[in-house]
Amino acid sequence: MAPPPTPLEPERAAELPSAGFFRRLGALVYDSLLVIAMALTTAGVLNVFAPRPVIPEGAETVSLEGMQTVSGPLLGSLLFVQTFAFFAFFWIVHGRTLGMQAWRLRLVDATGHQVTATQALKRFIAAIPSLLLFGIGYFWQFVDRSGLSWPDRASGTRIVKLPDDG
Repeated sequence: MAPPPTPLEPERAAELPSAGFFRRLGALVYDSLLVIAMALTTAGVLNVFAPRPVIPEGAETVSLEGMQTVSGPLLGSLLFVQTFAFFAFFWIVHGRTLGMQAWRLRLVDATGHQVTATQALKRFIAAIPSLLLFGIGYFWQFVDRSGLSWPDRASGTRIVKLPDDG
């Protein structure tokens, strides 16, 4: 098992360069695969325990109309909260998600410190339109003078590229 990452001093983190678009995209794809796997597992487990109709004895046919599955707004809300919890936990506690770790990235606030729960929530909420509007919130990095995306701007955070030593 790999040793835990060494802490990054805020002063040093504030001096690191912002991460580029393609490095961020790689981390996002990696994290998306993890989130999809979590969502499928959650939906599968919930559907295993969903109430099933009683099939009468001697029934020659069974209608699928009575079958219950877990879906709709309740499942969507649960998966939304689960996805936020995934990102918020890693951003607040570790400063990076598993995808960010693989791509040597870290999320810091403007001064180089760990992000707060409020910043994580703002970042997560800002990421939704950034992605839904065909990724324009992330392509914004190419026109922003500081290379920041909409979630960066909305939350007062930035993603930095870690040096090879830490």
